[in-house]
Amino acid sequence: MTRPLFQLTALLSGIIFGIGLALSRMIDPAKVQNFLDFAAIPSGGWDPSLAFVMGGGVLVALAGMRADRLLRRPIVGPAFITTARTRIDRPLIVGAAIFGVGWGLSGFCPGPAFANLGLIPLSVIPFVAALLAGSWVAGLFIDRAPSSEPAGATA
Repeated sequence: MTRPLFQLTALLSGIIFGIGLALSRMIDPAKVQNFLDFAAIPSGGWDPSLAFVMGGGVLVALAGMRADRLLRRPIVGPAFITTARTRIDRPLIVGAAIFGVGWGLSGFCPGPAFANLGLIPLSVIPFVAALLAGSWVAGLFIDRAPSSEPAGATA
Protein backbone atom coordinates (compact mmCIF):
# COMPACT_ATOMS: atom_id res chain seq x y z
CA MET A 1 0.00 0.00 0.00
CA THR A 2 2.89 2.34 -0.73
CA ARG A 3 2.68 5.53 -2.75
CA PRO A 4 4.98 4.16 -5.51
CA LEU A 5 2.64 1.18 -5.95
CA PHE A 6 -0.31 3.56 -6.30
CA GLN A 7 1.59 5.59 -8.91
CA LEU A 8 2.64 2.44 -10.77
CA THR A 9 -0.97 1.28 -10.85
CA ALA A 10 -2.09 4.69 -12.18
CA LEU A 11 0.64 4.54 -14.84
CA LEU A 12 -0.35 1.04 -15.93
CA SER A 13 -4.03 2.02 -16.00
CA GLY A 14 -3.21 4.99 -18.23
CA ILE A 15 -1.16 2.80 -20.57
CA ILE A 16 -4.00 0.28 -20.82
CA PHE A 17 -6.49 3.12 -21.44
CA GLY A 18 -4.31 4.63 -24.19
CA ILE A 19 -3.76 1.28 -25.90
CA GLY A 20 -7.49 0.56 -25.74
CA LEU A 21 -8.35 3.92 -27.28
CA ALA A 22 -5.79 3.40 -30.06
CA LEU A 23 -6.81 -0.21 -30.83
CA SER A 24 -10.51 0.71 -30.93
CA ARG A 25 -9.60 3.74 -33.11
CA MET A 26 -11.43 6.04 -30.70
CA ILE A 27 -8.54 8.51 -31.03
CA ASP A 28 -9.84 9.29 -34.51
CA PRO A 29 -12.34 12.17 -34.25
CA ALA A 30 -14.16 10.86 -37.35
CA LYS A 31 -14.83 7.55 -35.57
CA VAL A 32 -16.55 9.36 -32.71
CA GLN A 33 -18.39 11.76 -35.04
CA ASN A 34 -19.73 8.77 -37.02
CA PHE A 35 -21.15 7.40 -33.78
CA LEU A 36 -22.84 10.72 -32.98
CA ASP A 37 -24.35 10.98 -36.50
CA PHE A 38 -27.73 9.46 -35.69
CA ALA A 39 -29.14 10.82 -38.97
CA ALA A 40 -27.02 8.19 -40.75
CA ILE A 41 -28.88 5.28 -39.09
CA PRO A 42 -31.47 4.86 -41.90
CA SER A 43 -28.75 4.74 -44.57
CA GLY A 44 -26.58 2.30 -42.60
CA GLY A 45 -23.79 4.85 -42.17
CA TRP A 46 -24.02 5.03 -38.38
CA ASP A 47 -21.07 3.52 -36.48
CA PRO A 48 -22.18 1.91 -33.18
CA SER A 49 -18.68 0.82 -32.14
CA LEU A 50 -18.28 3.60 -29.56
CA ALA A 51 -21.25 2.14 -27.67
CA PHE A 52 -19.30 -1.10 -27.21
CA VAL A 53 -16.21 0.75 -26.01
CA MET A 54 -18.31 2.79 -23.56
CA GLY A 55 -20.16 -0.33 -22.42
CA GLY A 56 -16.89 -2.11 -21.67
CA GLY A 57 -15.67 0.90 -19.72
CA VAL A 58 -18.90 1.16 -17.75
CA LEU A 59 -18.76 -2.52 -16.79
CA VAL A 60 -15.17 -2.29 -15.56
CA ALA A 61 -15.90 0.97 -13.69
CA LEU A 62 -19.05 -0.51 -12.14
CA ALA A 63 -17.09 -3.46 -10.78
CA GLY A 64 -14.34 -1.18 -9.48
CA MET A 65 -16.70 1.33 -7.90
CA ARG A 66 -18.58 -1.45 -6.10
CA ALA A 67 -15.43 -3.06 -4.70
CA ASP A 68 -15.98 -1.05 -1.53
CA ARG A 69 -18.85 -3.40 -0.71
CA LEU A 70 -16.53 -6.42 -0.75
CA LEU A 71 -13.28 -4.98 0.59
CA ARG A 72 -12.65 -3.12 3.82
CA ARG A 73 -9.99 -0.97 2.11
CA PRO A 74 -8.61 -0.61 -1.41
CA ILE A 75 -5.85 -2.93 -2.58
CA VAL A 76 -3.61 -0.07 -3.77
CA GLY A 77 -5.13 3.35 -3.01
CA PRO A 78 -5.35 4.99 0.40
CA ALA A 79 -9.18 5.23 0.38
CA PHE A 80 -12.19 4.43 -1.73
CA ILE A 81 -13.52 7.38 -3.71
CA THR A 82 -16.95 8.37 -2.46
CA THR A 83 -19.13 11.39 -3.05
CA ALA A 84 -22.21 12.93 -1.58
CA ARG A 85 -22.96 14.74 -4.84
CA THR A 86 -25.99 13.15 -6.47
CA ARG A 87 -27.93 16.15 -7.82
CA ILE A 88 -28.03 17.49 -11.34
CA ASP A 89 -27.26 21.13 -10.63
CA ARG A 90 -26.35 24.30 -12.51
CA PRO A 91 -22.55 23.76 -12.47
CA LEU A 92 -23.01 20.26 -13.91
CA ILE A 93 -25.30 21.48 -16.69
CA VAL A 94 -23.11 24.48 -17.56
CA GLY A 95 -19.94 22.38 -17.46
CA ALA A 96 -21.49 19.69 -19.66
CA ALA A 97 -22.65 22.32 -22.15
CA ILE A 98 -19.21 23.93 -22.31
CA PHE A 99 -17.62 20.49 -22.69
CA GLY A 100 -19.99 19.70 -25.56
CA VAL A 101 -19.28 23.00 -27.31
CA GLY A 102 -15.53 22.42 -27.00
CA TRP A 103 -15.85 18.89 -28.31
CA GLY A 104 -18.11 19.99 -31.16
CA LEU A 105 -15.88 22.88 -32.22
CA SER A 106 -12.62 20.94 -32.03
CA GLY A 107 -13.73 17.44 -32.97
CA PHE A 108 -11.59 16.08 -30.13
CA CYS A 109 -12.81 14.41 -26.98
CA PRO A 110 -10.25 15.10 -24.20
CA GLY A 111 -9.33 11.49 -23.31
CA PRO A 112 -8.70 10.40 -26.88
CA ALA A 113 -6.92 13.70 -27.58
CA PHE A 114 -4.36 12.93 -24.86
CA ALA A 115 -3.97 9.39 -26.21
CA ASN A 116 -3.57 10.88 -29.68
CA LEU A 117 -0.49 12.78 -28.47
CA GLY A 118 1.39 9.49 -28.72
CA LEU A 119 0.94 9.64 -32.48
CA ILE A 120 2.09 13.28 -32.52
CA PRO A 121 -0.48 14.71 -34.93
CA LEU A 122 0.14 18.44 -35.10
CA SER A 123 -3.60 19.17 -34.99
CA VAL A 124 -4.03 17.78 -31.47
CA ILE A 125 -1.17 19.68 -29.79
CA PRO A 126 -2.91 23.10 -29.80
CA PHE A 127 -6.13 21.46 -28.56
CA VAL A 128 -4.41 19.78 -25.61
CA ALA A 129 -2.57 23.01 -24.76
CA ALA A 130 -5.87 24.93 -24.84
CA LEU A 131 -7.57 22.19 -22.79
CA LEU A 132 -4.92 22.48 -20.09
CA ALA A 133 -5.14 26.29 -20.13
CA GLY A 134 -8.94 26.14 -19.90
CA SER A 135 -8.79 23.70 -17.00
CA TRP A 136 -6.31 25.94 -15.20
CA VAL A 137 -8.48 29.04 -15.71
CA ALA A 138 -11.62 27.18 -14.58
CA GLY A 139 -9.74 26.02 -11.50
CA LEU A 140 -9.24 29.65 -10.52
CA PHE A 141 -13.02 30.15 -10.33
CA ILE A 142 -14.33 26.83 -9.05
CA ASP A 143 -15.59 26.90 -5.48
CA ARG A 144 -13.13 24.87 -3.43
CA ALA A 145 -15.35 24.53 -0.35
CA PRO A 146 -15.08 21.14 1.38
CA SER A 147 -18.70 20.30 0.52
CA SER A 148 -17.92 20.49 -3.21
CA GLU A 149 -15.00 18.04 -3.04
CA PRO A 150 -15.62 14.31 -3.32
CA ALA A 151 -15.17 12.71 0.08
CA GLY A 152 -12.27 10.29 0.21
CA ALA A 153 -10.83 11.33 -3.14
CA THR A 154 -7.21 10.43 -3.67
CA ALA A 155 -4.74 12.98 -4.90
